[in-house]
Amino acid sequence: MLTNEENKLIAAHIIQRLGEGGQPPEFGLSRINVGNESYLNVLEHEYFQSLLKQGSSFKLVQGYFGGGKTHFLHCVRELAWKYGFVTSLVELSPAECPYDDALKVYQNVANHLMLQPKSILDPPELGICNVVRHIVARRVEEAQAAGQDAQAEVTRWVMTKLSRVWCESHSCRQAVAQLALACLQNNYQTEQILEAWLLGENIVSPVLKDCGIYEQISRSNGFTMMRSLLQMIVALGLPGTVLLFDEVDRNLSVSSRRSHIIGDNLRQVVDLCGRHQLPHTLFMYAVPPEFMRTVVPDYPALYQRLKSPVALSVRSPQAVLIDLEKLDLPPEALLTTLGVRLVEVFEDAREVAFTRSIQVRNAELLASACADACFEVNHRRLFVKSWVDFLYQQLADGEVELTEEMAKSLIWSGQQTISDSETNEETFDDF
Repeated sequence: MLTNEENKLIAAHIIQRLGEGGQPPEFGLSRINVGNESYLNVLEHEYFQSLLKQGSSFKLVQGYFGGGKTHFLHCVRELAWKYGFVTSLVELSPAECPYDDALKVYQNVANHLMLQPKSILDPPELGICNVVRHIVARRVEEAQAAGQDAQAEVTRWVMTKLSRVWCESHSCRQAVAQLALACLQNNYQTEQILEAWLLGENIVSPVLKDCGIYEQISRSNGFTMMRSLLQMIVALGLPGTVLLFDEVDRNLSVSSRRSHIIGDNLRQVVDLCGRHQLPHTLFMYAVPPEFMRTVVPDYPALYQRLKSPVALSVRSPQAVLIDLEKLDLPPEALLTTLGVRLVEVFEDAREVAFTRSIQVRNAELLASACADACFEVNHRRLFVKSWVDFLYQQLADGEVELTEEMAKSLIWSGQQTISDSETNEETFDDF
């Protein structure tokens, strides 16, 4: 249960993120999430409560830039945490993390793995090594609560269970098991060397050989190591992993060779889902619609696996595609509902009370003006930025009842601001 001060800080974080760049907040999404609940309900009831307990699944999230892909992935991450899953949210881009570079993909996945934070006000503890430390600490607490010798019990678990489970990579299994022992024994030097190796750094040390690690993580074995990492997460006693890949680069024009590698890598993932190599894993890949139109058709094997006549729904929970162009509410109703929820968040953040009937009407007028003026799906970013600006104006000058002309003027000003910012940015998060 959050205190009033914590609730105020979270509300302020939401308003700041939306007001500055129209970007989804890192945490607290449930307070403002609108329109995608049907997809989340299917994922919760069909996958987290059932299928992921015995298998794995691949989902392709489709939406235009500004159409809510990043926002949706954050919602899925919060849902995964609810069920105890480890998550890794990775932004794919040609410079930082191209999907055709297995080493960089592994490094980003390993570095962004995280469990649900104890408090959303605390900095997140990222990385596979923090996951291992958390499991060791939890087992120590459980042994102590049972009146057992914690050091002996956890050591026995590592030596007889963790270090003997099936894993594609012997080196990865040894690294996780030996890291657990190093954490238990407060062996800081060994812990740091093993952490560097698990995060994909090119490290040479005799400690690695002493721990039974005989290979380096590279582009040639990056995906094998990533699968091994997912296998070890289950071996640690966790329910599974949710991998969320977000294509953040607007330019999909890559060389034919790179495009072929990306297509082949995705095909392999789709084929592996449901097999023991990817245990209890939900793999999501978020792309703009042109990915299915211009990239996938060049690779018949991948096209056959991803192409579906229907999108994910209650009637077709097995479908691969999650289409964010088809939401639960039409644009005006969605924006109005979002606007009303933002009023509540703004009131908590700024400790102010607006007249609800006035603000509901204002939200309706601004939503209508935004939907009429903007034919692209990034109207959500335009709306939230304009709406937060308007709420601050009312905080300073007093409540105002919008007219249609005033609403159109606010949207026009917001369009100019967003157009200027997108001209100067290569990538951006979508709301």
